[in-house]
Amino acid sequence: MTHFFRRIGKVLQRLAIKLDRSRYLLKKRFGWLRNPIILPYRGFGNRHEIYLKGRVLEDNGLAKPAERNSIWHNIVAMYKRYVSNEIPHVRVRATFNGQEQVVTTNEIGFFEVRFQFATPLPAGKDWVEVQLELVDQVVPNQKQVRAGGPVMLSQLHHQFGVISDVDDTILVSNATNFYKKIKLMLFKNARSRLPFEGVASFYSALQQGPDGDSFNPLFYVSSSSWNLYDLLVDFCNYQGIPRGPFMLRGSRLDQFTFFASIHKEHKMAKIRQILTSFHDLRFILIGDSGQKDAEIYSQVVREFPGRILAVYIRDVSDEERDAAVRTIAGTLHDSGVEMLLVQDTAEAARHAEAHGFIAPDKVPEVEAEKAKDEQAPADISQMLATKTA
Repeated sequence: MTHFFRRIGKVLQRLAIKLDRSRYLLKKRFGWLRNPIILPYRGFGNRHEIYLKGRVLEDNGLAKPAERNSIWHNIVAMYKRYVSNEIPHVRVRATFNGQEQVVTTNEIGFFEVRFQFATPLPAGKDWVEVQLELVDQVVPNQKQVRAGGPVMLSQLHHQFGVISDVDDTILVSNATNFYKKIKLMLFKNARSRLPFEGVASFYSALQQGPDGDSFNPLFYVSSSSWNLYDLLVDFCNYQGIPRGPFMLRGSRLDQFTFFASIHKEHKMAKIRQILTSFHDLRFILIGDSGQKDAEIYSQVVREFPGRILAVYIRDVSDEERDAAVRTIAGTLHDSGVEMLLVQDTAEAARHAEAHGFIAPDKVPEVEAEKAKDEQAPADISQMLATKTA
């Protein structure tokens, strides 16, 4: 069955790319294209190598969200995210630390940049910026198109890293319920979506480490589309959730939720990339019980023995699924890795403090923020996302 879905998926993907290409050429021929922009995604690396991904798109005029935006405004914004024209086969010049390289966007507008350094980068900076410039002309009278791509660096003072899922882990998404998920995506924006209680304080505490003065890198790995990148960044900024690279999906199959195995493979591939790039760092993994995070993280523990400190799985599922997660947790216990099925962020914070991952004085902060978040107003669709007794 999986092989059948793969074949169908490849056909749909090729068809979608051809339709997009035809639409792009038509708009370009008749002068309907708007000015291009470079959208860099947060990159990551170490003192010897950095990696950055980005996209060249037609400027769709997507405005920053407001808390009181109407439902219609949110629907239009989501429409713009998914129908924006990507600019294929154009060159982007990347400059950093005295080095320069020119890369070309693929058929759906993505490009990737990698810099390697014979001499290690100076220590002390947690974030650096790669300068990007569009080389080719896309529209008549085009002005210079530039952007700065932020890159998070691994430093010697990092004690561990954190890899977190996004949907139903840091924000309410109803990922296992198609109707509720679509309703949230269409009717809500980055300022009106709800976080899970206490996430901002807990993730900040993990980033600061047990001494409160570290910069432990955070990564957000999700099967969501890159089209949602601006929404996720704005959401985290608004909620005070520490920034880190997002590793999302760029396939044209993003909207097809029945490709569960493909989503699993995507998350495994990205986690492997992180653990390989930060080969001297151990990690904490955070996810939820609604999808396959427990299975994915269990595989990570097996593939990278000794690299995982703990696994926190937020309980958002029914008792049958909870039992399956507890079974997986039991199999990991022999590997010396605890997988905890936690009811809330405060429970995870207390465990993290007991094992020396966060400072003791951070637990009351997480509990206080959890209580405050629980009092936030919510509409019925988001209330239903909270697990009932």
